[in-house]
Amino acid sequence: MSIDQERLNQFLGHAVGDLGAAISATLMLVGDQLGLYRALARKPMGAAELARQTGTHERYVREWLGNQAAGGYVQYDPGTDTYSLSEEQALCLADPGGPVDLPGAYAIVEATFHALERTKENFRTGRGMEWGEHHACLFHGTERFFRAGYNAHLITEWLPALDGVLEKLRAGGKVADVGCGHGASTTLMAKAFPKSTFIGYDYHEASIETARERAQQAGVDNVYFEAADATGYSGHHFDLICFFDCLHDMGDPVGAARHARQALKPDGTCMLVEPFAGDRVEDNLNPVGRVYYGASSQICVPVSLARNGPALGAQAGEARLRSVMEEAGFSRFRRATQTPFNLVFEARP
Repeated sequence: MSIDQERLNQFLGHAVGDLGAAISATLMLVGDQLGLYRALARKPMGAAELARQTGTHERYVREWLGNQAAGGYVQYDPGTDTYSLSEEQALCLADPGGPVDLPGAYAIVEATFHALERTKENFRTGRGMEWGEHHACLFHGTERFFRAGYNAHLITEWLPALDGVLEKLRAGGKVADVGCGHGASTTLMAKAFPKSTFIGYDYHEASIETARERAQQAGVDNVYFEAADATGYSGHHFDLICFFDCLHDMGDPVGAARHARQALKPDGTCMLVEPFAGDRVEDNLNPVGRVYYGASSQICVPVSLARNGPALGAQAGEARLRSVMEEAGFSRFRRATQTPFNLVFEARP
């Protein structure tokens, strides 16, 4: 067998980079949970000072800093033997209110390791795994990672991209957030539009309890949460029904969309937010697609298959999503806007 040494070296270089990222995943969680990133965001420090500031052991911190600097997650100044975060790094690693919460994403990665034995079983048998069967770090990581995107885009870009929706929300509309999880999107909208009423639905009761706590902590009194399936909630006459990054997980996405169609007012709007994906496999062979295929195979598809669903997956693409919404009875469907991580669709009766 003739081996192209250059191609082999290129592949191994790529693989070693991935291996470094993989072994660093738990260290990302260490940096977040022990406050190392937040401390570095305040000022440059050496290992000893960072350890003092965070109540950690200097010897471990020194190795952590080396790992993070080698990966490009912190800056190292050899002249002063100190480490720091650039403004951009701090925004993504140490600011829960920033546009991207990377440590939150790594909590999702953590959950996939907790589920590894079930994942192997699912691959062998075709069975699924309910959302509520996952380790709790999945719920908290999902809230953190997606909340950052909602903070950055939901009020200022996504809702304004929908025809006539802002006017209804400002005047006092009625909104359902289906598959709301911990209610980050629901509470965010409720704070922005105090004259409107918001109801978050999720079939995972523990998440609904957390959503209620989050809303109470935020001091928002125009938002309510109910434990209910996407095809069984009782609310109706909604001006807006939202699905945030969840329709592709559902056992009956057509049924969920049909139920939303029936629960809307005749002039209502359904906002469907889904992971960014093209319609062809080759369109998704990129870094974002890689992340979503990884999450889809270990989290999204198992949730749907656990309920005998079609397993749309996180890379369903616009054409398939359009088909789901049209089968559910929506007559108008368009891509309203997008980000590097999400596609935002508007569906009308």
